[in-house]
Amino acid sequence: MAGKLPKTLTFNRRALGGLALGSALGLTSCGSAEVKGQRVLYATDSQAEGYPTVEAIRAMGTFLEEKTQGRLKIKTYPGGQLGSEGSTLEIAMFGGLDMTRTFSAALNNIAPLTKLFSLPFLFRSTDHQRRVIDGAIGDTILSSLEPFGLRGLAIYDTGGRGFYTTKRHIDHPSALKGQKIRVPNSDIFLATMKALGANATPMNFSEVYQGLVQNVIDGAENNWPAYISTRHYEVAPYFSETGHFRTPDMLIMSLRTWNKFSREDKILIQQAARHSVSVMRNLWDARVEDAKRTLIESGGKILSDIDSTPFRNLMEPVYTRFVSSELKPFLTQIDDMAGDGA
Repeated sequence: MAGKLPKTLTFNRRALGGLALGSALGLTSCGSAEVKGQRVLYATDSQAEGYPTVEAIRAMGTFLEEKTQGRLKIKTYPGGQLGSEGSTLEIAMFGGLDMTRTFSAALNNIAPLTKLFSLPFLFRSTDHQRRVIDGAIGDTILSSLEPFGLRGLAIYDTGGRGFYTTKRHIDHPSALKGQKIRVPNSDIFLATMKALGANATPMNFSEVYQGLVQNVIDGAENNWPAYISTRHYEVAPYFSETGHFRTPDMLIMSLRTWNKFSREDKILIQQAARHSVSVMRNLWDARVEDAKRTLIESGGKILSDIDSTPFRNLMEPVYTRFVSSELKPFLTQIDDMAGDGA
């Protein structure tokens, strides 16, 4: 039944505060404002102004405005203005917010199938990942959100994550042995680092720069835009493109909002969401190339074309622990889709 909450999720004070904020913004019970036939959908993103996902949602709004002569619009609140990803996700589940962009790992305790995209070394390349998420598997993952009051609209792939360190590249798992590597406080991330021999160190992302400066950690891992925008490259100039995680973002609509639309409008919204994916990818790919140039110009070094086999060979404990019987059938399908171009 839509809106049913899993036992692992509670409606916390931050979410209640977000609902109060939504009320102050004039959100209606279905999560959108209606004035003289016009419908304004409210969307939030914790990323800053100008970030590819923020601009993608804006492009979605422009698409809808043009196709409906202004009848449907999207009002975007970037930079976490309406709360953290966790709190806005909860608000959307209860219909207090129309749309939110969230890291798919944040959905792992809500919709079990989303754990698939959090597995390490699942995808061989960006092209491989895009083939998977653009096809039936991606559609299945998005649809799996509906029992929890959410409608998955789009998957935004955010490239492969790499290791960046203060002293050397990571060309083999042996290079990680004993290294203190900052990771998000995620069971899968922690288990992956342990399997690779690193000393996994959970730490708030805002504390990573100082942690690197003060040698509290030897390195961290993330995608290219995050690495450059936070200036972590200034103190950890060795970036290794291991692609150990390719965990995407998701654009999600409250199911209560979705169910208020006519069949024709639902088709338009889905078309707009697909359009936003192409916009996001173009912006993301350009941003990655800019990030690489920035590192090189600063004197940093990139290690590419890393053989992932030694890394993958250590992942059995992680897959044994986190791959449920529900996820296993997808693994074979994903491997089969790797193709020659992966």
